This record gives sequence, C-alpha cells and structure tokens, in this order.
Amino acid sequence: MSTATVYAHRFDAPNDETTGLIGGSEPDVPAYWEYSVRIGRNWEAAQQEAVTPATRKVALRTAMVLSPDRGGVFDILSWLPRLGLGGSVGGGRQYVSWIHEHDFVRAVRFLVDREDVSGPVNLAAPKPLPQGELARELRRAHRMPLGLPATRWMAEIGAFALRTDTELLLKSRRVVPGRLLADGFSFAYPEFADAAHELVTRRRAGAAR
Repeated sequence: MSTATVYAHRFDAPNDETTGLIGGSEPDVPAYWEYSVRIGRNWEAAQQEAVTPATRKVALRTAMVLSPDRGGVFDILSWLPRLGLGGSVGGGRQYVSWIHEHDFVRAVRFLVDREDVSGPVNLAAPKPLPQGELARELRRAHRMPLGLPATRWMAEIGAFALRTDTELLLKSRRVVPGRLLADGFSFAYPEFADAAHELVTRRRAGAAR
C-alpha cells in the first residue's frame, strides 16, 4: 500500500506514474506537508527493500477512497454542505483526487489478476477536479443550493472541529490513473458527480433503516 500524497502540490499538470512529480520540496506550502510525503516514500522504500522473490510488488498510490461510512473521508467532506459551509475552500483552485470504493475494490482485483503489472500504480478516478467544483457537486448531491466559501484560516478551524487536517482540503492532488487506463481498466465512477450522488443516496438509505 502507498498513497497519492507522495505527489507534489501542483496546478499545472496531472501527476501520473511516469511523469508525476514527487512532493516534499514545493515552495509556498506548509512545511509539515512534507511529513505525509515522507511516510508514503518510506512505505514504498520498505516494500522495495523487502526480499520477496516469489511475490510481485505493486505500490498502490491511493487517492481518497470515498464510501458512505460514518467517519470516512466522504462523511468528513459532506459535513461542510450540511452545515451550510459547502463553498470553495482557500480559493477552490486546488485539485482533489478521489476514487469510489467500488472502483477501488475492482482495481485491486484487476491488479491481482494482471501478473504483468508491478511497481507504482495510481488508484484514483481519471477526472480529478478543482475543490470548488467538487464542493458544488457535493451541494447538489445533498440538495443544498448555497454554501459559504471558507478562507484558509476558516478551514483551519473547521479541520480542528472535524478532527482532520487542512492538507486534506488545501493540497492540490492532481493525480490520474495512467497505468490502470493503459492496461484497460474501466471505471464505474469516473465522474465525481455520479459518485457523490450514489454515495449520498446509499447513505440516506442506510440512515432510514
């Protein structure tokens, strides 16, 4: 296992497995963001150093896995529109990479069956989107027409209340699944709007039981 957080905070181009930039030395970002990059790189280094002559090694650089479960990342993101704060955060230009839980499971099974694949593989939907657009689709899925935007310092307060970190909201993770697509994997939920609608519908159905 690894994490898509190993990639650099950037707006100019997507990060795939071949041309993506590894993070940790970007200017103008909080210094502590380097910590999560270092964790991911250490995971991958430990995997490569392990002596497993009969085992194929695949580093799953996984984006945020979205599920309707309480306490998960989708639940945390969904609190913002439900509190009327579902606007853009910190300007909303930063890209958000994600993957629906069904596609995550399907992709792992796909990689288990593909014995010719090894090394880093990005587990992320093919269409990351700016946070402002993600917020709009979240509001639409929750039937909340309006959402107040949040500045960076407001995001700090909100992250503290939700027991998470602003890196989740402010780091531009523009990660794409280059190898999965090249190897023929087809996503059931390539668009965030469809994923959000399905997850909110399933969450409400579970709450009604």
